[in-house]
Amino acid sequence: MNQNRWVSLLGLANRARKVISGEELVLKEVRNGRAKLVLLSRDASNNTMKKVRDKCNYYKTPILMIDNREILGQAIGKDARVVVTLTDDGFAKKLSMLLDESQWG
Repeated sequence: MNQNRWVSLLGLANRARKVISGEELVLKEVRNGRAKLVLLSRDASNNTMKKVRDKCNYYKTPILMIDNREILGQAIGKDARVVVTLTDDGFAKKLSMLLDESQWG
């Protein structure tokens, strides 16, 4: 149930144009300080994972892991996506809360 809630919220954020997807575009948003939360797929390549984690750690951007790229892509109505970022504080906080609940609930 909780997975449906965060997937729905991510879809809503995407329709509000507060979601950026794709490795290079996400890294650009992190560098510019506009990324509020980065969602990274667990099945990303080691190189992509390291690059995104290092950039997020350096710029102190929160990062959360998602089970797989299909879920991430489906949530925003696109093909499989390895990494997405939210550019809105409200969406980022709520999504982070829902993902924490789904991990422990």
